[in-house]
Amino acid sequence: MNEQFQSRSIDKGNDLLPIGTVLKIDGVEPFIMIYGRKQNQVDGDGKMWDYVGCPYPQGHLSTNTNLFFQHEDIAEVVFKGFETEGELAFRKELDRLLATKDV
Repeated sequence: MNEQFQSRSIDKGNDLLPIGTVLKIDGVEPFIMIYGRKQNQVDGDGKMWDYVGCPYPQGHLSTNTNLFFQHEDIAEVVFKGFETEGELAFRKELDRLLATKDV
């Protein structure tokens, strides 16, 4: 039971995480902070990524420090970003648009 209180991990769930969420991806140092969702990598193959993040605590330094990744790549969530009614409504609309491929 003591381990429960020592853990800093937050359940990542199945929904997109909010901007500002700080997380760990296996094999990547340091922590990563989400600053964009459903992003296409400009110089990539047009693939849509669930997230784009930057090193935490440094923040976005340049396009060279962008990290594009999928929800399933997240190993651990250590801080969940700010969620408002507007954030929840935005995610719902984004889900709707993605279902109809209007993004």
